Amino acid sequence: MDFDVVVIGGGPGGYVAAIRSAQLGLKTACIEARGALGGTCLNVGCIPSKALLKSTEVYAETKDHAADHGVIVDNVKLDVAKMMQRKTGVVKDLTDGIEFLLKKHKIEYFKGFGSFVSKNEVKISPLEQGEKEKTIKASSIIIATGSEPIELKSIIPFDGDKVVSSTGALEFDAPPKKLAVIGGGVIGLEMGSVWARAGSQVTVIEAQDDILSTMDKDVIKEMTRIMKKQGLEIRTKTKLKSANVMRTKVKLLCETPAGEEEIQADKVLVAVGRRAYTDKLGLENCGVELDNRGRVKTDAHFRTNIPGIYAIGDVREGPMLAHKAEDEGVAVGEIIAGQAGHVNYDAIPGVVYTNPEVAVVGKTEQECKAEGIPVKKGKFPFKANGRARCNGDTNGFIKVIAHAETDRILGVHMVGPHVSEMVAEAVVAMEFGSSAEDLARSTHAHPTLSESVKEAALAVAGRAIHM
Repeated sequence: MDFDVVVIGGGPGGYVAAIRSAQLGLKTACIEARGALGGTCLNVGCIPSKALLKSTEVYAETKDHAADHGVIVDNVKLDVAKMMQRKTGVVKDLTDGIEFLLKKHKIEYFKGFGSFVSKNEVKISPLEQGEKEKTIKASSIIIATGSEPIELKSIIPFDGDKVVSSTGALEFDAPPKKLAVIGGGVIGLEMGSVWARAGSQVTVIEAQDDILSTMDKDVIKEMTRIMKKQGLEIRTKTKLKSANVMRTKVKLLCETPAGEEEIQADKVLVAVGRRAYTDKLGLENCGVELDNRGRVKTDAHFRTNIPGIYAIGDVREGPMLAHKAEDEGVAVGEIIAGQAGHVNYDAIPGVVYTNPEVAVVGKTEQECKAEGIPVKKGKFPFKANGRARCNGDTNGFIKVIAHAETDRILGVHMVGPHVSEMVAEAVVAMEFGSSAEDLARSTHAHPTLSESVKEAALAVAGRAIHM
C-alpha cells in the first residue's frame, strides 16, 4: 500500500484526522479539492463570517455606543472593501497555517478531487489542466468531504448575484438596501446580523414557529426580542411559495398566517440548511451505503459497511459543526491506530455568533420534559452581573438545568456577551458528570462575566446571591 491512511477532504475533520493519524505513526495523505485547506469552515464559513461579524460589531459599537464611554467619534463610516480585505487576509493566514501543519507532520498533501476506484484505491483528479491523474492506495480511507448549502432549486435557485448561499453573502461589495434571509437558523441570523449592522434592512423568513427552533424556549424568546430590537424583521410561520427574480429586485411570494404576502428584496440569502457532500465520490465503486438523507452510514466507531472505509464530520449523522468534525477526526485516527477513540455527543456545544452570542450544551428544558426527566433549573440575568454592567453589555442570561433527584447537570443555555467562550466551562463540567452544586461551589474571579454561570448554578437550589 502507498499509505496507511488516506483522508478525502481537508476541512476541520479531514486535516485533523490526518494530523492525528500521522502523530500515531501512520503514513498519511490528505486530498483536498478546494485548492486550500480548512474546508467550508475556514474558507467560506465559520472564519470569514466571524471576521465580518467582528468588523460590523466594531462599526456599530463605535457609531452607536462610543459616546457612552466618553469617546467622541464623528462621521463614522464603514469601508466594505477594507472589511472584505481584512476577512480575506484572516482566511489566508489560517489556510497557510494548516498547510504548514501538514508539512510538519510529514503528511502528503494532494490538491485535487478524490474519488474511489475500489475499496482501497483513490483516484486524484487534478484541479488544473495539464496535470496528470494519479491513483493512490491505502489500508484505511477516511471520507471527510463535508457539506454544501441546500438549494431551493424548484423555487429560487442560486444565481450568485440576486440569490446567494452563505458563500455569496460573504462577498457583497456593498450592503444591499433590502436583504431577505430565507431561514431563521444559525447561518441566517449570523449573516443577517452582519448586513443589518452594515445598514441593510433585513427580513428573516422562517417557516417554523420560531427562529432557532431547536433551542431552549427561553433562548428563543430572548433572541427573538433582541434581534427585533436590533432592527431585523422576524417573520415566523412564513413559508416561501414562489419567487420572481428580476433585474433590480426579487419578489418573494410567501404564505403567512394572515394569507399570501409579497416581500421584496434587493438580495436574497437562502440559508435553509446544508446537505452532506457525497456526489461524485465514486461510492458505487466500493459499495459504501448512504442513508435516506444522503449521508454516509456509519457505526459508533465511524466505520462504514465496507471494512477499512470510515466517515466523519458533516458527511455522516449528527450536528454539522466544525468542532464535532475535529473531535471525530481525532477519534477515528486513534481507532485506526488501535486505540479507543471516542466522542461524547451529549457534551458538544453549539454557538450562534450574533451579538449577543448564544451558546448551548446538553438538553433543553423541553427535551427533558418530553423524555420524562425530572428537572430543576436556575437562571441568572447578565443585567445583575457587575462586569456586564461595566461593559454596558447586559442582554441575556445563563440557564442551568439539572436532574431534580441527582443534581447532575443536563444542559446549560446561554445568551449574552462572550458566552461562546464561557460555554467551555459547562462542557467540562458535564464531561466530568458534575452536579449543579459542584459548579456553584467553584470559585469564579470577580468581577467577571463567568460569575453568571456560578450564580445560575446557585439558582438551581434557590441560592443565587445577586438577584
